[in-house]
Amino acid sequence: MNAPEQTPHTESPFKGKTGLARVFNALRYSLAGLRAAFRHEDAFRQECLLVAILIPAALFVPTNGAGKALLVASALLVLIVELLNSAIEATVDRVSLEHHLLAKRAKDIGSAAVLISLINLALVWLL
Repeated sequence: MNAPEQTPHTESPFKGKTGLARVFNALRYSLAGLRAAFRHEDAFRQECLLVAILIPAALFVPTNGAGKALLVASALLVLIVELLNSAIEATVDRVSLEHHLLAKRAKDIGSAAVLISLINLALVWLL
């Protein structure tokens, strides 16, 4: 006997675009996310300024291409982690603005991730 086909429905009914249209939609959402972070997050703006200084500076550091790539990647990692932290904070605030132990834990862990990315940045640039 053959078992009935058990294929879970994994596609969201809200995902209507496919192919290149999907790629362009994703790009549009990503740019909207960058604009929102820049508009609403002070830390993101400060880190963008830092990255805007460090990336050109990396070009003048006397190291090989891999070294320059590591310097740039460590700077971009800070922005990536800050974006994720901001998303966590916005989601927690959307659920509830009241103080809750789990909300505090989520925000603190996101903040710790940003701190670790900044420590990583400092170590990569100093070593």
